Amino acid sequence: MEQSDATQAFATLGQTGRLSVFRLLMRFAPQGVRPTEIAQALDLRPNTLSHYLSDLTTCGLVTQRRDGRSLYYAVNLPSAHALVSYLVLDLGRARPDLFPAERADPMPDTAFNVLFICSGNSARSIFAEALMRDLGNGRFNAFSAGLNPNSQLNPFALDVLVRNGHATDTMRSKHVSELQTADAPMMDFVFTVCDTSAAEDCPPWPGQPITGHWGLPDPVKATGTDAERALVFAQTYGALRRRIEAFVALPLESLSRLSLQARVDAIGTQADLKDKSQ
Repeated sequence: MEQSDATQAFATLGQTGRLSVFRLLMRFAPQGVRPTEIAQALDLRPNTLSHYLSDLTTCGLVTQRRDGRSLYYAVNLPSAHALVSYLVLDLGRARPDLFPAERADPMPDTAFNVLFICSGNSARSIFAEALMRDLGNGRFNAFSAGLNPNSQLNPFALDVLVRNGHATDTMRSKHVSELQTADAPMMDFVFTVCDTSAAEDCPPWPGQPITGHWGLPDPVKATGTDAERALVFAQTYGALRRRIEAFVALPLESLSRLSLQARVDAIGTQADLKDKSQ
């Protein structure tokens, strides 16, 4: 990256509002986010957000695309990579005391620790935990947590799990803080499975886990008859099952971290397209 381009990028990110928008978009990368969702998550006025997005797009850090009547904004990952590389390699000269090297071994020799996060930890992340545990054939230790967990699991979610043969006797809603203690397991993968959890200001997880956003609408918000609501929960379970089946089929031990991150991103994007077409 040229110094002039880096100067413009740093100047654009040197304002609290624009930096907040960029941080949120990074949490959803490589997927795009609609302006209404950004404004709601950051409590921004539409005209203010419009100015921020325009500035970020002008300097090349953010791209936009139209899908039907909706406009989506996403991080321009090549530009973000160039900016970080400029900071690490040019300014920092890759000093190990400033930028510790990433894990030499991308994956452990033992079972992989996988965490699923959503807002309430009563349905989506619970589905994902059970699916990863039971489809992983002993290769994964599955965990789930919520940023604002409910006091108990959703009864519709429990019914779906039981009908699909998953044990639920040890499952419960829990706060992410339970998995952020000094003696908590080191996570190899951390997935957000709802839009709210990706937008929340959750601190980075130690150990440089592979992260992914596999967001789905909250089935708890479904309305209608009990049968109609149960159908929404079953559809959510099915969408997560497709994602996790694709994930556990990956040759994790032979993939580099870069390749693995790309596969994780693709699973979320391709599954979303598949879900919309049904």
